Amino acid sequence: MLAIAQIAGWGTVGLLAVAGSKMAVELQLSLPTIFAGTSVLYALMGLCGPALAPVFTRYGARKVMISGSMLAAPGFGLLAVSQGSIAYFTAWAILGAAGAASLSTAAYIYLNEVLGREAKGAISALMLVTGLSSSIFWPLTAFLVEHLGWRSTCLIFASVMVFVCLPLYSLGLPARSPAHVAVAPTASGSKRSAVGGRTFYLIASAIALNAFVTYGLSAVLIELLKARGLTLTEAVGLASMLGIVQVAARGLDLLGGGRWDGITTAIVAGAALPLALMLLVLGGNGYAIVLVFIVVYGLASGALAVARATIPLTFYDKADYARAASRIALPLNLLSASSPPILAALLSRFNGNAVLALTALCSSLALAILLSLRSRRPAVIPVK
Repeated sequence: MLAIAQIAGWGTVGLLAVAGSKMAVELQLSLPTIFAGTSVLYALMGLCGPALAPVFTRYGARKVMISGSMLAAPGFGLLAVSQGSIAYFTAWAILGAAGAASLSTAAYIYLNEVLGREAKGAISALMLVTGLSSSIFWPLTAFLVEHLGWRSTCLIFASVMVFVCLPLYSLGLPARSPAHVAVAPTASGSKRSAVGGRTFYLIASAIALNAFVTYGLSAVLIELLKARGLTLTEAVGLASMLGIVQVAARGLDLLGGGRWDGITTAIVAGAALPLALMLLVLGGNGYAIVLVFIVVYGLASGALAVARATIPLTFYDKADYARAASRIALPLNLLSASSPPILAALLSRFNGNAVLALTALCSSLALAILLSLRSRRPAVIPVK
């Protein structure tokens, strides 16, 4: 139930990756301005994250996700009728507030409420399925936009929030038990980190830098591939394959079970990410090179998506996870917000290599930070 709702939630807000150019023409806004809608989405998700931390603790993630779905519907409705930049960005602000309450972080907090430190496997399983959101919704969105227009597509997405996501959260998910409201001690005997301090900021920095790369490229990938000589059909086809490859990476992490933690996953994937980006820079515009890039980049970004949720499980116990995840959401979403317009502007004013060079630099910095976190894993104290 949670996976279906998350697929629908992320798939619908990915509208701009397919319809951005058509929306720019009709609204008479530049392409970077259109992609700034995604920036507003992530900015509001980040800004709302810390404020929602006590709400998650008091009411539980399920009730918060129900509220998020109810808020998303009017957001898509306003986007459907927008005629200028004010209504356009207001709609994305509403969707951002809704996303903070219902997407990713909220789902991970819900699983942590139910499973505690055992949530890693459940989070990996959830992300295994939700990684298909772009593979499902990009072709679907392209079909809807082509035959009905982007405004009607937005109205359909508003209906999805009301008639699909809302019932799934309200009827499909059990409420947390009263025991989860209390703060429980760490059962494993691990010496856990406090939320804050140098370790927290290193974690947040690494996660946010990699998110800048993956979220930004997700928004402009189709346009980037078109700029490298592919047709729209070829670009959409290859970009849609990305979700399948990302799911494969998440599946490998899931099959690994408890044999490695989120830091190990992040380091391996973080090393592959800049290699994939430089491959596209140095390899030219051939279809085969682009295909190899999609595979390597998809594996890396798919594993990093799991690591974003599971790294905090390595350092924080069940009681602190909601607070840590909500605080990490601020830099995570602010950098994710800034990425699409920055990459779109680079793509419009320069070329695809400028986009790839900047993202390779960010991913390399993130890798260096992740390597420094290896020695900061909490020490394990035997339970007597």
